[in-house]
Amino acid sequence: MNRPEEIAEGLAKGEFFLEYLPILSLPDLRCIGAEALIRWRRADGSLVMPGEFIPSLESTPASGVLTYWVIETAAAELKDWLRRHPDVHLSLNVPPEITGRGGVYYAAMKAGLVDMIPQLILEVTERGLPDALGLAGMFQAQQLGIKMALDDVSLLRGANLAILSRCPFDIIKVDRTMVAMITPETPNPEWLEGLTALIRSSRLMVIAEGVETDQQLQVLRQAGVQAVQGFHLSPPISAEALIAFHQRTDGPEDANGDLQP
Repeated sequence: MNRPEEIAEGLAKGEFFLEYLPILSLPDLRCIGAEALIRWRRADGSLVMPGEFIPSLESTPASGVLTYWVIETAAAELKDWLRRHPDVHLSLNVPPEITGRGGVYYAAMKAGLVDMIPQLILEVTERGLPDALGLAGMFQAQQLGIKMALDDVSLLRGANLAILSRCPFDIIKVDRTMVAMITPETPNPEWLEGLTALIRSSRLMVIAEGVETDQQLQVLRQAGVQAVQGFHLSPPISAEALIAFHQRTDGPEDANGDLQP
């Protein structure tokens, strides 16, 4: 596990970089945005993935520092693209200690994204649900036009769906472990019916993560899922490659945006 001081040193040395995982709409497979993913390449050339260092940052000052770095870097790389395409969105993973203290909005403002606030999605996990101050901040973020997403949603238990009744989420992201259950042997896993009912009975946007096969894509489309991401569609790519990917998949402009149920 990497200590926060090692991460601060890595930032100072420019060892961190971003990749972007495209998000595509269903059924037309247009690129409607991307999720920013942080990467760490150590001085010795080894690549450290987020799961190896993010947990050690929770509730430490380094968590906020790294979050602000992600916002500033994503803005530098994609600000012009976002401005040219008001229908695309940028998704950012945000720790709970940042959500309710105005930090994200301030960082976005300093990074020059204030005019593109409605194009931002803040993702939090069930494990990272905010405290009372954070929850108030989520409501404030929504009033500013920022969308909130609950990440890594498992539909095999009621806990994280119950969260939707008390937190102002616009989007849920179905965890890749759920999508992996869609196989030739089990084309319609038990959770799928519940997801379809949820989509029909709410205004939630549903994004399925970890799509790896055409069968999974077709099943999710039939279930009414509105957007997908995964290696079957695109691996994480650089900002330059994302812009080119969007250009290849983009259809007619939609000034109202696609991230709507």
